[in-house]
Amino acid sequence: MVHRRALLLSALIGMGLANGGSHAQSRNELVITTTGGVQEQVLRETFYEPFEKATGIKIVSVSGSDAQNVARVKAMVAAGKVTWDLYQAGEIQSSSAEHRALNEDMAAFCTRFSSRDDLLPGACNASGVLAAYGTTMLVYNDAKFPGAKPHNWADFWNVKDFPGPRALPNFNDPWRVLAAALLADGVPADKLFPLDLDRAFRKMDEIRPHVAVWWKTGDQSVQGFRNGEYVMGMIWQTRASALRAENQPLAWSLDQAVLVGDRWALIKGAPNRDNALRFLEFYLTNVEGQAKRCEAQTCTPASRKAAAMMSPETQKALPLAPEVFKGLIVPDSEWINANKARLLDRWNAWLQQ
Repeated sequence: MVHRRALLLSALIGMGLANGGSHAQSRNELVITTTGGVQEQVLRETFYEPFEKATGIKIVSVSGSDAQNVARVKAMVAAGKVTWDLYQAGEIQSSSAEHRALNEDMAAFCTRFSSRDDLLPGACNASGVLAAYGTTMLVYNDAKFPGAKPHNWADFWNVKDFPGPRALPNFNDPWRVLAAALLADGVPADKLFPLDLDRAFRKMDEIRPHVAVWWKTGDQSVQGFRNGEYVMGMIWQTRASALRAENQPLAWSLDQAVLVGDRWALIKGAPNRDNALRFLEFYLTNVEGQAKRCEAQTCTPASRKAAAMMSPETQKALPLAPEVFKGLIVPDSEWINANKARLLDRWNAWLQQ
């Protein structure tokens, strides 16, 4: 784990089912699925509209939770009736056998970008095109904590000194919450994997009475903050940035934040495959769009040139800045994918207790 972390650090810091109906194949259409909300709005401004203007290809937006989107893709591929073209898969999931079974191998496509030394390592690989890196992190209502501020997951579990309702994700991907529980219980970051599930769930028992929101979508996580349903939570940095842009009294800590990413995946049997490939090329080539998108959402773009275009303040907050990266949790993708079913079964059983 330490070796993997060092390799990733050295490589990267060299520079984060609505509308699911049927769509007929069209030479001038492209169906793209994301988690919707602010993310989709920013993508439309920075990529969808410029792509439509440049190509005349209309982008049809579809949105749903990550779990809903993957389930729908599985059903479409199994039935041989694919109506979507591209969707965003989590970086961890994109390295799984299931992902490879559902989506095209993009290795041949990626060869055209092999000379692009501005792209992060693996920005284009067999699993798809890197959309961005970001983090899942601890956020809190700064107005509720005028004195000491929460900084890590031990503070998140400390309801005596930092009282108030909490929010945690529940979208069929529980490893990050269990990792936070272990960190709160004193497990060192470089000893997290394989996750000690017995110890993690014992720690989860302590925080459970204080969790007011088990969010399933990014929109739900930010709405819970706006409504005052929780004063402290684990949410995506991109969503936290959107809240801060609304002048919400939100602050965050990147100490022990989890490094995550999204990758554009091309579904096997996509009806508008050629248009999808044109979009992926446009995405990697349009470094200005990458910069604008990640400026708006505080994410790390696929291109170092794009990162250099962002404001100094935002660049400093990027999850792959050296001073930030050293405090991040780098997930063990191989272990998570190998234990996905076991983790989810135990998680769902615990929630139902």
